[in-house]
Amino acid sequence: MMNFKPPETKTTSSSSTAEKAFSLISKGWEEVRSSADADLQLIRNRAKELENFLNSVPTITATATTAITPGEIDFVKKLRPKLSEIRRVYSSPDFNWAPKGKLRIDLSGIKNAIVTETEDEKLGKWRRERLKDERQFGELSNWEPIKAFRNRLREMEVEIKSPNSSSPVEIFEGIKNSEFMEKVKSSFKSICKEPEESKGVPPLDVPELLAYLVRQSSPFLDQIGIRRDISDKIVESLCSKRRNKLLLRALPEGDSSLIESDNMHDELELRIASVLQSTGHHYEGGFWSNSTKQNISDGKRHVAIVTTASLPWMTGTAVNPLFRAAYLAKSEKQNVTLLVPWLCKSDQELVYPSNLTFSSPKEQELYIRNWLEERVGFKTDFKISFYPGKFSKERRSILPAGDTTQFIPSRDADIAILDEPEHLNWYHHGKRWTDKFNHVVGIVHTNYLEYIKREKNGALQAFLVKHVNNWVTRAHCDKVLRLSAATQDLPRSVVCNVHGVNPKFLKIGEKMAAERQSGQQVFSKGAYFLGKMVWAKGYRELIDLLAKHKSDLDGFNMDVFGNGEDAHEVQTTARTLNLNVNFMKGRDHADDSLHSYKVFINPSISDVLCTATAEALAMGKFVVCADHPSNEFFQAFPNCLTYKTSEDFVEKVKEAMTGEPQPLTPEEQYKLSWEAATQRFIEYSDLNKVLTSEKGSDRRKSRKGIGKSVSMPNLGGMVDGSLAFAQYCLTGNEFVRWCSGATPGTRDYDKQHCEDLNLLPPQVENPIYGW
Repeated sequence: MMNFKPPETKTTSSSSTAEKAFSLISKGWEEVRSSADADLQLIRNRAKELENFLNSVPTITATATTAITPGEIDFVKKLRPKLSEIRRVYSSPDFNWAPKGKLRIDLSGIKNAIVTETEDEKLGKWRRERLKDERQFGELSNWEPIKAFRNRLREMEVEIKSPNSSSPVEIFEGIKNSEFMEKVKSSFKSICKEPEESKGVPPLDVPELLAYLVRQSSPFLDQIGIRRDISDKIVESLCSKRRNKLLLRALPEGDSSLIESDNMHDELELRIASVLQSTGHHYEGGFWSNSTKQNISDGKRHVAIVTTASLPWMTGTAVNPLFRAAYLAKSEKQNVTLLVPWLCKSDQELVYPSNLTFSSPKEQELYIRNWLEERVGFKTDFKISFYPGKFSKERRSILPAGDTTQFIPSRDADIAILDEPEHLNWYHHGKRWTDKFNHVVGIVHTNYLEYIKREKNGALQAFLVKHVNNWVTRAHCDKVLRLSAATQDLPRSVVCNVHGVNPKFLKIGEKMAAERQSGQQVFSKGAYFLGKMVWAKGYRELIDLLAKHKSDLDGFNMDVFGNGEDAHEVQTTARTLNLNVNFMKGRDHADDSLHSYKVFINPSISDVLCTATAEALAMGKFVVCADHPSNEFFQAFPNCLTYKTSEDFVEKVKEAMTGEPQPLTPEEQYKLSWEAATQRFIEYSDLNKVLTSEKGSDRRKSRKGIGKSVSMPNLGGMVDGSLAFAQYCLTGNEFVRWCSGATPGTRDYDKQHCEDLNLLPPQVENPIYGW
């Protein structure tokens, strides 16, 4: 073995870079030697390609030598012909390969030689030792590649000794800083980079497990009376100490964007999903869940609006869903179907005013469309369908008969909007809404708890109804919108007024403002109230206030318009107290006889959002109402005067009677319009996300793309599914339905419904859940 090793010398600081370079070469030489035969064979096979490559290299110009010295340029020029000679030698068929395993070179000698090559005495000694050890090559001494390599080393010695040549350190620094070497280093970094997937996700600790258990158990805790805010506080306390570390352990290094979020529940669920995903677990659905959703065949999305009343019954759940359907269909971005109850003629006579009845659904549909188009001013383009309903005298409302979901074809079962979701599902015996539809939104219109508290044993009934409302909305709705904070706090609910005003009232307001501007007197009458004449609609509060402050409001007169079940009792009480109130029959709020009134008084605290109050503001009138959550939306209007006490009521009435209301600004008019209400509905119901998402895609995605609903089991979904199944079992029993107040015979539609709606007789059993 040849050993090129000059005496040890003290290296200078300028040669440290060269030492490091040769140290790297020495470490890998053993591996290179073991595969030398294979490498040489590969060189022989690729000789022609190497020669072509060298010939194709462009001439190095002076402008490209920022990192390469002149010595390097000469070195490359001299090396090219030598390589051509080497190729001709070892590509010859007479070439004999060297015996295996006899090439043993210690590069440390070359390293030390180059580091100290500027010292003439030591360089001569190194040359003598190298020539002496050449004898150890044996058969390799006559090998042409080795000879060419030795000759090139001699030439390099001469060049290095030349005073004009660059130092070895400069040569190696130039090579190291060249663009080619930078590309090589970047390639090695990309190859050797540790993949993110290899980083382990730490397992869950006890506080995280407890927090997640409480979080997922919140539906069950809420059902047994433990408020949701208490569960949230428990989760927050368990996670507060680890908040800054919660996601850093599960997310890539340096990605802490989610920690800035205030939603601890999303962070916790993302942490759980990350741990489960790291284990390869994939959740495909639970025992109660139905993963099959309907795929929409055509290009448009379908919106089905289901409500509990229909014209000509002038109630909020009949009018507002009708306007919503018209304005959703107006955009032509989605197909809309309005599903309203059909009453047999005997029930129509009890519900519809002026003894108005219809012999067929088509006749009633024509009435509804004519009424609507007269008020909106454009041709409506949506479908109207009917489902069987029965009127309950005790509840003074219409209850669905049979499974309402079956009256929406499966091809159109995409998005469902349930006006009064609790009412629609109290006795629902059929398919779960969220199983059939891709997205279900509930809109709460009525404060049922407030009405029930006024009845006999009202406190107990209100307690039971509260939990039943929680039950059915949790089981059947993805999102719930409450028109005001006066309603019950329901699962997955937000507060937002998604109702607008009939455009006719805004036109009346514009007309009145124009007449006032021209100097005409438009308000020639004083105060009035309009509403269905039942005690719960604010008549009790109105009579109490007027009776208490009869002397303070001396000379004050008020007109009241309305019809209802309590009309006789209300009028008798007012006459007994000798109040200055004139009772008149109910009429449309847009009637010409009501335009000249200046003040609308509404003391009701049972309403969720009074439509008559919005209409009065739209017409430019003063409104005097209670400081109550149901009136919070109207308090931003300058013509809305709210009171907190009965004494404050007197002051507000006097202020309104002596003052002049301000005309509405364009911004205030738009805020009251159905265009603005529809935009608020699309935003708060998440309909904007659903309508723009791809059909059939998973909607429950976290912000980092982890599908939480399919990455981990959801205890909340299991609770919702079990509640839906329990309801299905209970509502299928006629005795249970009768005990809970359902109208007899509402589990299925009857023979008269079949004749009116051309329906097949209902099946005796319809195994919706497949048990």
